Amino acid sequence: MIRLLIRLAVFVGSSAIGLVVATMVLDDMTLDVQGFLLAVAVFSVAQALLSPFVSRVAERNAEVLLGGAGLISTLLALIVTSLLTSGLTIDGGIGTWLAAMVIVWAATAVATLFLPYLVLRARRRSRTNDQERAGERGARAALDDLASRDNKS
Repeated sequence: MIRLLIRLAVFVGSSAIGLVVATMVLDDMTLDVQGFLLAVAVFSVAQALLSPFVSRVAERNAEVLLGGAGLISTLLALIVTSLLTSGLTIDGGIGTWLAAMVIVWAATAVATLFLPYLVLRARRRSRTNDQERAGERGARAALDDLASRDNKS
């Protein structure tokens, strides 16, 4: 269950990073602060639903397009998100849409590689800190026990 939640967090987090990076790079792409969470949620769901579908269609009909299935599903998810929410707006021509597709796809891919590492590193630090605190508490308890024995003598 924890692994599923971590994967979900990485997937949604990488979607958010991809959208933010593209918005920062492209002047004709805006991500509204108020609609940010909804835009990320819609994009993530659309990407999750469209990616396997696009891959299957490419595999059955045109295996040459299989490598581009991620790009195609990213473009479709951008279109769906733009149509269904006011949080994401892409103005401009086809060039802006294609640039947004490539930037979001690339940033999402990079984030998907590095976010698990960051999550696991933070989790290890938390465990190490917990273990150190537990060790300190144990040491304090042992010292207190020794002190109470000395006081009894």
